[in-house]
Amino acid sequence: MAPRPKKRTARPSPTELDRLIEEATVDAYNESEQASGFYSMMEEYLAVPFTTEVLGVAVTVVGVALTEDDRIAAVCRRGKARQWISLLDLPLPEPPPKGAEWIHAFRRWVG
Repeated sequence: MAPRPKKRTARPSPTELDRLIEEATVDAYNESEQASGFYSMMEEYLAVPFTTEVLGVAVTVVGVALTEDDRIAAVCRRGKARQWISLLDLPLPEPPPKGAEWIHAFRRWVG
């Protein structure tokens, strides 16, 4: 019997999240620059597209966007429709996509 592939853990440890927060915000001088740091990390490391469920409906997350008020949103698609959903409200699938630790770190940073 072949060994089972290792399942990614849903949530990194608080220590790991703090390390990611430090990495995303190291050169940032204010909250706007810190949000931009998280956005850059997600742009680079979050594997998209991935499918999740929002209000009982399957949607495809095709990317992330930084809003004018420095919030980060998931760009969701269902058919021809697109909608932005705050990363704070986005349910993650199980198993989470590669790079989801950046979403967890962002949520911890927002507090």
